[in-house]
Amino acid sequence: VDGYGIPLKMSSQPNANAQPSTSHTSGSNKREITFYNSLSRSKDVFEPILPGKVSMYTCGPTVYDYAHVGNFRAFLTYDTIKRVLQYFGYDVDHICNLTDIDDKIIKRCNEQNISLMELTHKFANLFMDDLKALNIVPARAYPRATDHIPEMVQLIQDLERNGLAYQSDEGSWYFNVAEKEGYGQQLVTLDLAGMKKRSGSETAGAIRGTDADEYDAEKVGLRDFALWKSHKPDFDRDDATWDTEIGRGRPGWHLECSAMAKKYLGDTIDLHAGGVDLTFPHHENEIAQSEGSSGCRFCNCWMHNGFVNIGAKDEKMSKSKGNFLTLRTACPKPDDVRAYRYLVVSSYYRNPLSFTDAAMGAARGALKRIDALRTKLDGVLENGGFSEGGVDGVIAPVVMEQLEKFDRAIADDLAMPRAAACLFAVLKAAEGEFKRFAKETKAAEKADSAVTVEPLDLAGLATVNHALLKMDKVFGLFY
Repeated sequence: VDGYGIPLKMSSQPNANAQPSTSHTSGSNKREITFYNSLSRSKDVFEPILPGKVSMYTCGPTVYDYAHVGNFRAFLTYDTIKRVLQYFGYDVDHICNLTDIDDKIIKRCNEQNISLMELTHKFANLFMDDLKALNIVPARAYPRATDHIPEMVQLIQDLERNGLAYQSDEGSWYFNVAEKEGYGQQLVTLDLAGMKKRSGSETAGAIRGTDADEYDAEKVGLRDFALWKSHKPDFDRDDATWDTEIGRGRPGWHLECSAMAKKYLGDTIDLHAGGVDLTFPHHENEIAQSEGSSGCRFCNCWMHNGFVNIGAKDEKMSKSKGNFLTLRTACPKPDDVRAYRYLVVSSYYRNPLSFTDAAMGAARGALKRIDALRTKLDGVLENGGFSEGGVDGVIAPVVMEQLEKFDRAIADDLAMPRAAACLFAVLKAAEGEFKRFAKETKAAEKADSAVTVEPLDLAGLATVNHALLKMDKVFGLFY
């Protein structure tokens, strides 16, 4: 029984398609990790279904245009989640979808007079290039919606069999919200009674993120959302519709993720992530579809990142507002891209993030300081690795203390500002040693009599180098 009294079984068997990725066994998975779970509205201990293995699904881009820097905050958040889990020794099987069929894509294809495949492959490839530029650890797979039409049709048939899907007179298929107990109360708390009293267009305008087309169509209930949109000759294209057992048409947006998550990860997954704007309707509808078709809990932990804001009014960056910047525009140089990565991964993922010249300047300054120290370390350490001994020095105890604090921070709902503070405390200890040595050396050169200069604490500096490399398994800055 879930938190809302709905009987659900939980699938404990991994999907046949699941293939755990190689983990970075940097720490021990015995450390307790907590994440803020949007489903429970609380910070919960993360406990995967299978010990040591995590199934993770994340929402990818709609590939009709360049992704903007606001979008990449989500992808960098996914990367941080995955890196933290791998740091503590978990195998993470990560799937990130690509939406390559929807109204915006069809409209753009018509505007540019190109095929759906030509448009979506172009921007899917550009998206992959941007992920590489940001040093994001790739998912195991990036399935495209158009490659999974049979799975979507099967899911609709399963929902119909369970009394949760119906076909309208026009041939479209809808999810019967009234028949799904707990709908609108999972990741959000909707005023369902109030929604019933309004017209479809009023409802669509009042609820953040809803698709007005889904709520205006002829159907049984105003709240019902589209699973399958029937072919419309005056709008649809031949390369964007499919002839199937349930009729000719194309899938609804929400359906795509339910079908692909099930195929690659099974009925129940450990973790699902996305931007906070996807909480409703997309993720709420995913839950309804997935649990309505399988009878199993869909996902145990939901994580949502905050917006990126821009401009004097600190408004959410979005294509609909026309205030967005692509990664290539905002970060034309490799160092700019690294600075954006640092800006995002050193912030607390659930809070809004302001993208400003000052913030980017501070991020560049932080990286410059880190890079300068690493250059010095490479100059004094023969192989740049950890050296035994020297644990009684001043530096090593500081490093060990900060590493422990770092582990506690990243395990505490990705408290990355605290983790960054640990990194700079280690940095400061090494910088202090270099300054001490330079000062003593300069004084000795000026002195008339022989002055003994205490040599650099190479063992301590080696522990610094080791710590920076270990922390970078999460930050991902050294590339």
